[in-house]
Amino acid sequence: MVHPGGHTALDGRQYGEAPPEHALDSDIGVFSDPAIRRGFIRKVYLTLMIQLLVTVGLICAFLYWDTLRNWTIGNYWFSYSLMVAVLVLILALSCCGNLRRRVPINFIALGLFTIVEGLMLGSVTVYFNADAVLWAVGATALVSFALSLFAMQSKWDFTAASGSLWVFGWTLFSFAMLCAILRSQYVYITYACLGTLLFSLYLVFDTQLILGGKHRNFELSPEEYVFAALSLYLDVVSLFLLLLQLIGLCR
Repeated sequence: MVHPGGHTALDGRQYGEAPPEHALDSDIGVFSDPAIRRGFIRKVYLTLMIQLLVTVGLICAFLYWDTLRNWTIGNYWFSYSLMVAVLVLILALSCCGNLRRRVPINFIALGLFTIVEGLMLGSVTVYFNADAVLWAVGATALVSFALSLFAMQSKWDFTAASGSLWVFGWTLFSFAMLCAILRSQYVYITYACLGTLLFSLYLVFDTQLILGGKHRNFELSPEEYVFAALSLYLDVVSLFLLLLQLIGLCR
């Protein structure tokens, strides 16, 4: 898994990089107009909701359609091909500003990425019990909702800690290398717990980037609603994968 900038879902920031554009003073930024801010937030969360619904639907197809499930288990190349496609699409959406800002090509690219990501998640979940996957989905929804509310109400500015999160991410990536060497269940559980903490912080961080406000150091441009939805989506997906791994290890 990957975040827009270079970490993998199970390492540092599985897809993330610093946002492409930001304003240093939200009082004089474009979001000083409440109507623009509300419109931007509506676009982001409506897009995110559609992405998550599509993803859950694809995961359920892999869980309960036996033909697809059995075919996926017997074809490892399918999962690896999807991982490559996900990486390519993330890099394209993260690095090409025109691609994510021009309508309708930005929605086409984001929709294609969502489908490929959903297929990849589905190909991963076939190796877990259906109960464990459903528990992970429920836990991810609960944690994401609680953290989003916290980010909206909190007076703490997590956007000021972007450098610390980046260092934490790369430290976790190094720890992942250690896990691959030691191959201990307890080390894997520790890694999953730390990864869950990291992406929980990233979810709060990205939410505050979207909301802006007087106590935020940074905020996204109103044209970056696709990038904002992508960032939140990847945070939620990373949380899901780590919680699924944690539940699977603890069963």
